[in-house]
Amino acid sequence: MARLIDSGPGCPTPTPLRGASAAEARGLAYDDAVKAETDALYPLVQDFITPMEWPAIAPLVAAINRLKKEKNAVILAHNYMTPDIFQLVGDFRGDSLQLAREAANVDADIIVQAGVHFMAETSKILAPEKTVLIPDTRAGCSLAASITGADVRLIKE
Repeated sequence: MARLIDSGPGCPTPTPLRGASAAEARGLAYDDAVKAETDALYPLVQDFITPMEWPAIAPLVAAINRLKKEKNAVILAHNYMTPDIFQLVGDFRGDSLQLAREAANVDADIIVQAGVHFMAETSKILAPEKTVLIPDTRAGCSLAASITGADVRLIKE
């Protein structure tokens, strides 16, 4: 089962801050270095993120991409993610089946599942030696939640 790893004292849970508030809360700024790192990425999301919003999002994108390299991590981005996650930081993109296939074959030490719980659990089953993280522990799937183990056993009878 996927679980929240560093949930003890001193490890803040992710905040729902977006844009400038999220970057500022983490001490990130849109400076010349971030601009140079991210300018080539903006065309991928220009239809979804306005030029006015970009300076608030770019520092987060740059920081995430740097952390992925530093920690030997990959992000599996589900189709339902926002364009900044899906296009700019996702290393592998697709539906739950495609992402499960990718999880089984990645070389990285850490898999960040930008999706729902069952997808993170599937990644851990297919790559038990990897650390699997889910950015939002509240991420759930209404379809998966609509049936229980007891329901499946009843159907099989």
